[in-house]
Amino acid sequence: MIPEDVESFLSTTEEQEIVEAIRIAEDHTSGEIRVHIENTCNENLEGRALQVFSVLKMHNTKDRNGVLIYVAVNDHKFGIYGDKGINNLVAKDFWDNTKLIIQNHFKNGQFKQGLVDGILHAGQQLKKHFPVQDNDTNQLTNTISKG
Repeated sequence: MIPEDVESFLSTTEEQEIVEAIRIAEDHTSGEIRVHIENTCNENLEGRALQVFSVLKMHNTKDRNGVLIYVAVNDHKFGIYGDKGINNLVAKDFWDNTKLIIQNHFKNGQFKQGLVDGILHAGQQLKKHFPVQDNDTNQLTNTISKG
């Protein structure tokens, strides 16, 4: 069943599992991962993801290594936006496997699992370029934002 809005997209328990996946992923990287969910994307998906990224002040990480997984529920769209610290180091197709993991779960209505597996995969990818440091601190909240 396809959820109709942000509130029915994930249960409270599923949201907690996603937040835990973010925590686990960030245990291995200095990268920062956030998830934002809203009903519709009234503009270009990439442009809207960038706008949300900015509103959430995700560019304020020390190494510019924030990652936003953006989901527009009613539009059946999602995207991944990485900050310039990441994009300056990685190949253009860096997020393709993470997107594929999420997409395959979403096609089967497994929204929580798609986000969890995508987050964990993104964390492993970020670890290669941004390993966790001894003095690493969580620079961005792990909560899911909604619009």
